[in-house]
Amino acid sequence: MTGKEDILTRAQIDAALEDLPDWRYRLGGLVTAYKAPTAAAALKLIAAVGRLAEEQNHHPDLDWRYNRVFIRLSSHDAGGEVTARDVSAAAAASAAAAAAGASAEPGLYRTVEIAVDTANPAEISEVWRTALGYRKGRFGDLEDPYGRGPGLWFQETRTPDDNRIHLDIHRSKAESGPVLEKIADTNALMNRDHAPSWVVVTDAQGNRLCLCTEEGHQPDPRQG
Repeated sequence: MTGKEDILTRAQIDAALEDLPDWRYRLGGLVTAYKAPTAAAALKLIAAVGRLAEEQNHHPDLDWRYNRVFIRLSSHDAGGEVTARDVSAAAAASAAAAAAGASAEPGLYRTVEIAVDTANPAEISEVWRTALGYRKGRFGDLEDPYGRGPGLWFQETRTPDDNRIHLDIHRSKAESGPVLEKIADTNALMNRDHAPSWVVVTDAQGNRLCLCTEEGHQPDPRQG
């Protein structure tokens, strides 16, 4: 059983990731994607990761897409944060992937959040939570308890944008550069004031999205 006292700091997570090149830190979890030689090989990898999960009594979120397997590890009993158990499970999953002939493609693991500009999150959050069937997340956000739908969070501001809803698209810092270059080629407006943590992109019709990285993200201090 993992407790809140076992939550790793961001410095500890970064140190652990130096030995886990297949993995990235993302919003309270460790994430990656593997490309297997065939769909059948991907299923064998899922079975191997499942056996490891049973042995360790620590179960990841898995998503199978033909010959690719997307994996996310987080310790739910520690408030949805990263612990040593996640590091150990990630190392074991990497070994299983290597044995299955699968190659890591962590840049494919994208996370999408819906952001709502509001001056009063408490006034509206319950409406969204009830409608979506979500639960409260780590920082007042809302999350799908089954990991199927995008997260939703409320960007508190005294001056909400005319377009109150935008997308936050999370990619790893290591893989974000080429994406930003391609978006720049579309002639969209790009505000890099907060880069590399996030870049605000505005399309020709005034719609916004934010391209975000793990830079600056920390475990929830309330869980420590």
